[in-house]
Amino acid sequence: MAKKENDDVSKTFHSLVESADRKFARVRDLPLYGRSPQNHYFQKVFKAYMRLWKYQQDNRSKLVDSGLNRWEIGEIASRIGQLYYNQYMRSNEARFLVEAYVFYEAILERKYFDAGGSGKAKVDVGVRFKELRFYARFLLVALILSKMDMVRLLAERFKALVDDCKTNFRETNFKEWKLVVQEIFRFMEVDSAFTNVRPLRYCALFDSHAASRPYLARFHARKIVKFRDALLTSYHKNEVKFAELTLDTYRMMQCLEWEPSESFYQKRPVESVYKKHPVELSENGTLIDHSGASGLININLAADLTDPSLPSNPRKAVLYRPSVTYLLAVMATICEELPPESIALIYLSASGKAARSNVFQVESSGESKKSSKDRVVSGAFSEQKIHALESHCNGKRESSDYHDNCLWLGPRGNGGSNALYPGDIIPFTRRPLFLIIDSDNSHAFKVLHGAERGEPAALLLSPLRPAFKNPSAVDTTHNGSQFTFFLTAPLQAFCQMVGITSDSDMDSYNDAEEILSLAFSEWEVILCTSKGLDLVWAQVLSDPFLRRLILRFIFCRSVLSVFCPPEDDEQYLPVCLPHLPSSVSARSEVVQSAIIQLANHLKVADCFQFDDKEAR
Repeated sequence: MAKKENDDVSKTFHSLVESADRKFARVRDLPLYGRSPQNHYFQKVFKAYMRLWKYQQDNRSKLVDSGLNRWEIGEIASRIGQLYYNQYMRSNEARFLVEAYVFYEAILERKYFDAGGSGKAKVDVGVRFKELRFYARFLLVALILSKMDMVRLLAERFKALVDDCKTNFRETNFKEWKLVVQEIFRFMEVDSAFTNVRPLRYCALFDSHAASRPYLARFHARKIVKFRDALLTSYHKNEVKFAELTLDTYRMMQCLEWEPSESFYQKRPVESVYKKHPVELSENGTLIDHSGASGLININLAADLTDPSLPSNPRKAVLYRPSVTYLLAVMATICEELPPESIALIYLSASGKAARSNVFQVESSGESKKSSKDRVVSGAFSEQKIHALESHCNGKRESSDYHDNCLWLGPRGNGGSNALYPGDIIPFTRRPLFLIIDSDNSHAFKVLHGAERGEPAALLLSPLRPAFKNPSAVDTTHNGSQFTFFLTAPLQAFCQMVGITSDSDMDSYNDAEEILSLAFSEWEVILCTSKGLDLVWAQVLSDPFLRRLILRFIFCRSVLSVFCPPEDDEQYLPVCLPHLPSSVSARSEVVQSAIIQLANHLKVADCFQFDDKEAR
């Protein structure tokens, strides 16, 4: 009788597994962008897995008697975590990301995929692949949550697991997993120079300035738009990435989210996950899990880590190396579904090319010019003279201006199918756009200014080449884009530029952050009280994310204006269109005084070419 009852329970369980898996397959490949109603799909599959999860909790002993393996429970929990992560990518609601983390952490601490838990000496290769996928997904979630202690712990265990698989399953090729291990360690290496600095996310503690708050509260523009959607993508040869998240898009997506006010910024060491809930072996070799025999995963942690006081994050479509046609399709969907009185941010980071040039010219660092103070500025720059800029200066435009230069979103051998031209973006300017172009050909996109089809666009265009005090010590491919770094972590970018490589003197570093914070507060007041502020900037100034990007652009432009050789500063300076007020120009006294103060504090004033009057 008991055997029949156990068999019935097992049959029902596997039926629920099959049903949940079918529903999961339907939502797994749904697009991660757009506002089309997909919630009912998510709700159906979520209910199916919750029903399955509860059933295995209520019938755990019977299922174990029928031969249920612990890795099967781990696989269900992993699917639920993956489901939460996918929903986070669609909605950008932090609570979904935290729920994914909770499930993944529970799998780790309970050793669901461990061979010892199955009572077998060795787990088969299929289960090992499931465990490898679990580690890769958990690493991605922990990385996005900036839980770097956990990332380091997972990376070490992931590497050990891959090595173990290569030893025990010699007939199976684990080359792809070895590459994944290399990716995460490379990603961690880039992020290790400054380990105790403030988060990339918008943090009220650091990014909201008390002195400028009254001015922002009173600020009113003729038109105000809300920042609702963002599209982020990058394509560079050999760029640092993990899974389908590149370093540049990682920094930018972090920059466009709210940081919970307490839970995430407080640096808490990751204790051994096995100390939280002790796990012992019984006499017959099975695991005794003291976290609960039912396998219940406590989701109260999600409530602890989410901050209900914060507004929702803007939705973000993060595209990994998309084709141009796919990029344009996503852009069209976002613009079509953009709510009224809203603005979309488009971030494109890629190498550029002049259509007239048959060879993509790269200037070597050895040929870079030196300033009078023997500083070296290095980076790749396409030497084209853009005809579009000439016609733009003369107030004329020809149709060819919009298709003479491009960004490359793929291997160059495939011709124009991988080329994104300024003209490709013009149709989408019927809706308000905040465009960030980070490329060695970014200035070709100046032609968009004045060519919009309905709404003037805000343009932030990167320098054509990066600048460093010691170019030989900085691998621009390895460290990501300098311009993106300035927009997402301005002080870290400043330190990298002048050759400060660590945060060992944290008191000095924190004082530097305070100098920068006071400067940003002062510049906010100037922008809020400026009578000459263009409506394109005025209509977004109330948004904290876009305002912070504007302030960091002002900082980046001013720093580079006194760091780079004056004879070449068109190459080294970023551009914004429409122009910001002259009161916050690169050489304005109020902006330059902050740069001088910062440089003096960090003892790197000799890296800059300040006027004698400014430096006093």
